[in-house]
Amino acid sequence: MFLDFFLLLKNNGLPVSLKEYLSLLEALDKEVVQWSVEEFYFLARTVMVKHEKNLDRFDMLFGHYFKDMELIPVAPVFDIPEEWIRKNKVNDLSEEEKALIESLGGMEALMERFKELLDEQKERHEGGNKWIGTGGTSPFGANGYNPEGYRIGQSGNRNNRAIKVWDKRAFRNFDDNVELNTRNLKMALRRLRIFTREGVADELDLDKTIQKTCNNAGLLDLEMVPSKKNRVKVLLFLDVGGTMDEHVELCSQLFSAAKHEFKHLEYFYFHNCLYESVWKDNRRRSDRVPTMEVLNKYNRDYKVIIIGDAYMSPYEIMYEGGSVEHFNEEAGMVWLQRLKAQYPYISWLNPNSEHYWQYAPSTKILRELFEYRMFPLTINGISLAMKALKDKKVSYMPK
Repeated sequence: MFLDFFLLLKNNGLPVSLKEYLSLLEALDKEVVQWSVEEFYFLARTVMVKHEKNLDRFDMLFGHYFKDMELIPVAPVFDIPEEWIRKNKVNDLSEEEKALIESLGGMEALMERFKELLDEQKERHEGGNKWIGTGGTSPFGANGYNPEGYRIGQSGNRNNRAIKVWDKRAFRNFDDNVELNTRNLKMALRRLRIFTREGVADELDLDKTIQKTCNNAGLLDLEMVPSKKNRVKVLLFLDVGGTMDEHVELCSQLFSAAKHEFKHLEYFYFHNCLYESVWKDNRRRSDRVPTMEVLNKYNRDYKVIIIGDAYMSPYEIMYEGGSVEHFNEEAGMVWLQRLKAQYPYISWLNPNSEHYWQYAPSTKILRELFEYRMFPLTINGISLAMKALKDKKVSYMPK
């Protein structure tokens, strides 16, 4: 039973052994879980996965093997009837029709109106411009269009207009074991090197040995020095979820290369903009690390690399409560300025094509804040970013 599943995991790089397979069969024989795909998933993951870095790969292989089965959905976070946001149709408007639709006038107005609708609305609405519903031009709901609104119950974005997302979000960690097809990423990252000599003197200094031997009338006098090693320390912040989903593979490759090249590497995840907390594991996002703790723990010697598409609502950067996921008491701009004040050497790598940077107000704000040290996530862009981490005069202007 499930021998093919076990072989699939083993043949695709997961370190599983016969012992784990037999343990899984024993657990099933003793009815540790009931007849539920979700319960079996968690049991198999607990037995087969011994390190968190393999969780993402296990999920992909599990989904491939049980492709005709679905996990039991998690209950919605907010108390909004599922019927109200069930997708029946998608309203595809022309650009002329979209231009005629007006926004309510900012986040505060949206929040007040949203609270009113939760008190007033009693049934499902579809295709309208007022209530929480689907397929219309209301600021609240799914599969419709509005210049500014709250996306509720929609599997992904369609128009990149939502300034709040009232859903449970689940993101994947970047896989640090991705096999790179070329060495280009590693070679580009290798430009960031700060060599120092520390520790035991175990390397021969040939020039000084010759000089001392000559001064000693030809009697050999060895001069030993500590070996030269790259002591650069890197603090990596990775944007995940939303519009970053389409860049997961590229970011995974870069993350894998960074872990290989930098011995002193610390990394944290965030979504869209930096706020009061970050996290180490996207599967346990409740285990957050206060951003102030990160700033206090890692000194100014660290070089900071931020990876993100810088594509979001300007509210998320400039205003309190601007986050699409929670109410932030301080604007994202405040936290970014603190980061910049603590670490003088920062580079931002953007996976979006530089051609589109000029059309995103949020990208413009962030480029100006970081003094145009935002670089495209290309081989040349990474090389320039590494130079900027050693020389603050290095910046980048798209062609």
